[in-house]
Amino acid sequence: MMTRYLAIHVRAHEGRYHGNGDDSPSPFRLFQALVAGAGISGPLDEQTRGALVWLEGLHDAPIIAMPRTVRGESVLMYMPNNDLDAKGGDVRRISEIRLATKIWRPRIFDARVPWIYAWPFNEADESHAIAVCALSEKLYQLGRGVDMAWAWGELLDEPTLEARLAEYDGVVRRPSAGAGLRLACPHAGSLESLKRRYSARRFRSEGGRRVFVQPPNPSYRLFAYESPPTRHLFELRSTSDSELRVAWPLAGASLLVVAARDAAKERLNAAMPNRTDEVERHLVGRKADGSNAAPVESRVRIIPIPSIGMHYADRGIRRLLVEVPAACPLRSDDIRWGFSGAELFDPETGELKNVVLVPTDDDDMLRHYGIGSKARVFRTVTPVAVPEEAKRRRIEPARRLAEAKGGMDRVVEIAGARAAVIQALRHADVCTTVEEIRVQREPFDAAGARVGSFAKGTRFAKERLWHVEVAFSAPVEGPLLIGDGRFLGLGLMAPAPDIVPGVHAFAVVDGLVGEPRAVDLARALRRAVMARVQSTIREDSEDKKLPPFFCGHEADGAPLRRANSSHLAFAFDPTSRRLLILAPHLLERRSPTKQESEHLRTLDVALHGFRELRAGGAGLLTLLPSTFNDDADASLAQPSHVWESVTPYVVTHHAKEVSAAEALAADVRAECRRLGLAEPMVAPCNVCGVQGIGLTGDVRLTFKQAVSGPLLLGRMRYLGGGLFRPVEKPDQP
Repeated sequence: MMTRYLAIHVRAHEGRYHGNGDDSPSPFRLFQALVAGAGISGPLDEQTRGALVWLEGLHDAPIIAMPRTVRGESVLMYMPNNDLDAKGGDVRRISEIRLATKIWRPRIFDARVPWIYAWPFNEADESHAIAVCALSEKLYQLGRGVDMAWAWGELLDEPTLEARLAEYDGVVRRPSAGAGLRLACPHAGSLESLKRRYSARRFRSEGGRRVFVQPPNPSYRLFAYESPPTRHLFELRSTSDSELRVAWPLAGASLLVVAARDAAKERLNAAMPNRTDEVERHLVGRKADGSNAAPVESRVRIIPIPSIGMHYADRGIRRLLVEVPAACPLRSDDIRWGFSGAELFDPETGELKNVVLVPTDDDDMLRHYGIGSKARVFRTVTPVAVPEEAKRRRIEPARRLAEAKGGMDRVVEIAGARAAVIQALRHADVCTTVEEIRVQREPFDAAGARVGSFAKGTRFAKERLWHVEVAFSAPVEGPLLIGDGRFLGLGLMAPAPDIVPGVHAFAVVDGLVGEPRAVDLARALRRAVMARVQSTIREDSEDKKLPPFFCGHEADGAPLRRANSSHLAFAFDPTSRRLLILAPHLLERRSPTKQESEHLRTLDVALHGFRELRAGGAGLLTLLPSTFNDDADASLAQPSHVWESVTPYVVTHHAKEVSAAEALAADVRAECRRLGLAEPMVAPCNVCGVQGIGLTGDVRLTFKQAVSGPLLLGRMRYLGGGLFRPVEKPDQP
């Protein structure tokens, strides 16, 4: 059946809203107002109750259109604090409790613009929707008692609703699956909770006194709402031949943005002379006198789109993306008209550039900038402009040798740039944790340009510009623009290939009890990782099973055999007190397969926030993510000629008619051959047989050529047995 919308329009009498806790009334406040309006004349009849139960039972949250509000002046009100029972009910002592104050600060908006709440519903439920429309006409207030209002309802099809929202002079918020403004919405049981709250006792007797009783809270659910910007894409075409595309040089990205912005500004000012101040503030970012820039969240963002994605792409700018935020008071259609067909000219000389902006629906290039997708690693296409205090020290060319920077100078500059990048991400409302930042003056790709070439014609000195690569702890959606020049085309970032780590290391910082066996800790780690991965992959479907890559077992529970035993290994290094999760391709010294890379990305997401491990008798462990390759104390990955086992080696196959030490040495050499390593000299010790496990022992390996780690060998290698640590040869200094 066709989806229709129940649209309830609410108009305030005075253009003020005093509701506490939100800037605009939530859908649940509207539901409360509908119940209050219907019940003002007495108990609810069956038809009214049925309509309200149907409304609270709608599965989807409504689309909300709200007028733009500004905070009014605060008014301090003094009043009794309703606490006379604390004074024994003696009215002669009322002056002692007249200390309560309340601050009233209404949200002010255009009273001619109504709130709109649009619930989707099936056409079969039209009778209930009509009944709710009738109920809406009984509404008399919204928010506090001073917020007098009236309402009316309509049943609209989707095209009609979208047309209304496109013309709406306010902010449109839609339900979102991710983060955003969280608003209360009615759900099944909300009506009954309001009835219980209304009929609950307000006072009780306690020691002969009447004591106020807090009524039960109403029941509702929270939905995340977001206001995505409206995007308009334009191509750069030749003025003389509209079929000919023009490529603007990458280093002139800022000049292109200024030229397009000023051309659109001239057209909008000519068409709307009474709104020139708004155009200056929200399109240019300042008033005509250069003061009072508009809030960042309401400014139009002009983004140059260089051609990237292939190694032969020249990075010329052939497209321009214009983002109009929902909070911008300028209509999206007006902004689109201002840019559409605008001929670009030099802002200083007024000379035409033989470039015209032509609207286009070909948005394939936008995927290269993370629009509509997410990525964990981003790199700059145009450099980031950092604040003045974080710029590099300039050296006069004539004094290059005399004022050359030392190593410490460069360390300080890079540290300052990284700190500025973190601040820039915060200003761009990117809240995801940053794991790593790289800054440099050279581009990350051969077709890019050094930072100095972007400074020409801008207000940014070249010492303030940096190319940046940022690795986040979780994927982030584009487009991503950061830095002081983000409204001038600088700081534009694009997703970069994400090198998924092959090892996850966690230092045990607290909670370890005694000296537990390494294999017991490895098993506890394996169980925790499988549980977190299972939770991650079930977000999309309840039917997804744990792949063998994570558990090491087939679907029927049988263990994977050698021919296809590509699964994770778990280990505990007692020397450094670190827990390790190692990918199979790293242990087998090969490149990961495509499927393994996908599994490793899932693992990376599942381990985000992993800070605690319940390890049974070994304790409740507090974990801290650790770097595997850069450990100062003989990392397990560094190359070495000599390796010693830190966990017992367990023989895979027992050789016959030889001693235990010879059988263990032969098995170690076979394991090295399996990994493609040269046969080492094997020196076993502490060799013994363990019931239920097999032949085990400690091993020292000596290779003729240095071998890089990590090195896990033997039958128990997937649970941390046979973990080796590099040591220096005896004759090495």
